[in-house]
Amino acid sequence: MVEDKFEKTRQVLVEKFELPKDVVMNLPKITITGDNEICIENHKGVVLFEDSEVKINSRVGIIRVCGKEFEILFMGGSTLILKGVFRGIAYEGYE
Repeated sequence: MVEDKFEKTRQVLVEKFELPKDVVMNLPKITITGDNEICIENHKGVVLFEDSEVKINSRVGIIRVCGKEFEILFMGGSTLILKGVFRGIAYEGYE
């Protein structure tokens, strides 16, 4: 209950002061460059890493990336940069 009030207050502040939601709310920010590079910021760790599928934990649940030939180009702090041939991205909820 207290957490819900805190979240609502954060959301009101974000909207009122036009602050970036991804930073204040710790939401994932996904940047896709073409079909071969993706940057995911504000993640909470890699759950699964395979040649054709990557699952990343985030505040909004699991982010699933499908494709082939995945490589991790950079992983530091809460930023992950993947290289490969991307076919799709989906939110799966919580595991």
